[in-house]
Amino acid sequence: MYINTKADIKPIGKCDERLNEVVEDTAKFMYRVVPNPQVGSIGGEWAVIGLARSGYKVPNEYYHKYYATVEDYVKSLNGELHDKKYTEYSRLIVALTTIGKDPRNVGGYNLLTALGDYDKTIWQGLNGPIWALIALDSGNYPMPQNPKAKTQATREMYINRILECQLPDGGWSLFGGTKAATKNEKSDPDITGMALQALAKYQHIPEVKKATEEALECMSKQQGENGGYFSWGSENSESCVQIIVALTELGIPLDDERFVKNGNTLIDNLLIYYKKGNGFLHTLQGNGSNQMASEQGFYGVVAAKRAMEGKNSLYRMSDAIDIGEPSPGIGKSKGLENKHKDVNVMPVVKPGTTFEDITGVNAHKNQTAIESLASRLIVNGRSENKFEPNANITRAECATAIVKALGIETKGENVFKDVKKSDWFFDYVATANKYGIVKGISKDEFKPNATVTKQEAAIMLAHAAKLAGMDTENNNGSVRDSLSQFEDYVTVDAKAMPSLAFCYSENILDDSSMKIEPKKNITRAEAAQMIFNMLGKANLL
Repeated sequence: MYINTKADIKPIGKCDERLNEVVEDTAKFMYRVVPNPQVGSIGGEWAVIGLARSGYKVPNEYYHKYYATVEDYVKSLNGELHDKKYTEYSRLIVALTTIGKDPRNVGGYNLLTALGDYDKTIWQGLNGPIWALIALDSGNYPMPQNPKAKTQATREMYINRILECQLPDGGWSLFGGTKAATKNEKSDPDITGMALQALAKYQHIPEVKKATEEALECMSKQQGENGGYFSWGSENSESCVQIIVALTELGIPLDDERFVKNGNTLIDNLLIYYKKGNGFLHTLQGNGSNQMASEQGFYGVVAAKRAMEGKNSLYRMSDAIDIGEPSPGIGKSKGLENKHKDVNVMPVVKPGTTFEDITGVNAHKNQTAIESLASRLIVNGRSENKFEPNANITRAECATAIVKALGIETKGENVFKDVKKSDWFFDYVATANKYGIVKGISKDEFKPNATVTKQEAAIMLAHAAKLAGMDTENNNGSVRDSLSQFEDYVTVDAKAMPSLAFCYSENILDDSSMKIEPKKNITRAEAAQMIFNMLGKANLL
């Protein structure tokens, strides 16, 4: 089957200086907040895709470490990423193609093979065939043969599946055209945008061309007066992104008159969600996952910039970056040279672990950190299915998580009268105390169920980082320089200042806020993020 993977590459608009600045600033933000990309829909593939396609200068080591993470993840699952969500394969294929890695051999497994199973690929709704096509076409890969498939897939079958699910109004929705669809199903801009992206390379097929024109007309009608879109109960940035990417894949200028409302273009709308130094908001009210919105907003402006400069579109990857071969030892987590001899790397033992209150419609900004730690048994939920990310963490929970994160074998004598041998955290508190990670609030009292403030967490993490081999020393001048940028730094206890300065200087804590709020209790999610960031810096992930 003929696939137009190159298209006519020509500028489709003028790339103004502001768009360049937004791409550069968001790339810098993304590189800072996703220092160790994991396998996942947040803090993983989309961040990698955005950075790799943006032109922002990222050390090759960053991508090598990500690839090593992917390789370990795939091996731990014996190449079977999910039994139902085949978009898990597609997302990884696109990301690996972006950095010039072959998804047909990842730790000895061919990730493309799964997409040869038609029935399993379409099981989750229209996302399945859409992303199968985008993944297969990102590297112009031949259609994989899947000997286990009940129905062997072809590109034509995926195209036809998308076409047959088109709604009467011209667009698409996740379950439109299936038994799961509701009465009077209306098209959704997110899914319609993605469907158009998948069909972009098949415009030479009359049926595809006709469906595309109908969908463009539908999306033009749905566009609001401010240039944006309303989806999933709110006007949001991500819906706008999907239409931007769709137009750039189709080679349509972003100032096409069909997509300018009241003088507002799609880019005008997307940029109202942009926050300098902090990525993109999901909604103007700040609701939802702003990390997810930032990653999608990032690749949206990258797609726009590439189109306006006449480069290959986001998903036409014949110009993928070449990261070369890793230096010896790069990408393998072994810890730092000066780490304590008892500190060990915690391997992934439960890949894919997640909780219902941090994912999906409940997507949490710290989802990646929580899932990464949970997959290593460093943290767990307060119940089987719920993590309770916004609940305050207790001293016992924090001490336990840090000891587990460092891979230290539990040992030590308990000296606290309020920590009983029968308590689940007994061994961990004793170990944390032995290694100097945490002290009691008095000589013989620990208060295990008390909450943890930000400055207390910083002290614990600084002690843990020193055990992990990091240089945690700060002189008075560097401490003052690190903390004086915050308007409330004078409220920090003197004993906590060096630890907070260290955590901010090493990006264990996010310095984008104007305030430290040192005595505010931290949540379970915030603690997980701090531990995750420290492990990344200490090469223990």
